[in-house]
Amino acid sequence: MRLDRFLTRKTQQSNKQVRQQVDAGEVLVDGVVVVEWSTPITRFSEVVMAGERLQENTAEYWVLHKPVGVVSDTKHPHHKTVLDCLEVPNKQQLHVAGRLDLNTSGLVLLTNNGAWSKAITQASSQLEKVYEVTLDKPIPEQAEAVFEQGIYFGYEDITTLPARLERLGLTAARLTLTEGRYHQVKRMFGHLGLRVLSLHRSRIGNLVLSDELPCGSYRRLSNQEADTLLSS
Repeated sequence: MRLDRFLTRKTQQSNKQVRQQVDAGEVLVDGVVVVEWSTPITRFSEVVMAGERLQENTAEYWVLHKPVGVVSDTKHPHHKTVLDCLEVPNKQQLHVAGRLDLNTSGLVLLTNNGAWSKAITQASSQLEKVYEVTLDKPIPEQAEAVFEQGIYFGYEDITTLPARLERLGLTAARLTLTEGRYHQVKRMFGHLGLRVLSLHRSRIGNLVLSDELPCGSYRRLSNQEADTLLSS
């Protein structure tokens, strides 16, 4: 929303009156004097006019080390949810930015900033997601080439983007993707005749799930970390 429209709604003043105050340097957005009527205002912008604070909402960003058996949802009739893992104020305002399956552990992001979560999860972001995978049989020789070439999913009539496979053992691997389709990791290994026994997401973009955050634990991301993640 434009600044002048925001101010008329908040103060009930005319558009001419609020523009005069903007021109006079009486309006601050996020602590900075603005003189452009068209300055964009989001729900998280701090807006002060003539010394009166009109809006102060705080964007929140959390990283959770999700355990197996927890659903990436805010409500569920039968399973513990990611929100149940958090003991923070106003957690009902949070939503998941990038889901994990019930039986997958690892890094999950939660926020109350819808624009941020959309930017994180949309396909055009091309953010790398890294998974540690344990399989039921040895990985075949051609696996790296198959994943790099992309795998055709007939149901959606699409071919996956190139993925990078790193072998960690006969039946263990690290897989790096830049997309997040439905059950993608399991379906890609299924294409090779392999069944995934365990799956763990260890990284999104430049955000790594460190050993300092044990399974079931969480921490708040700073605004700088959140912004940096978008540009990684």
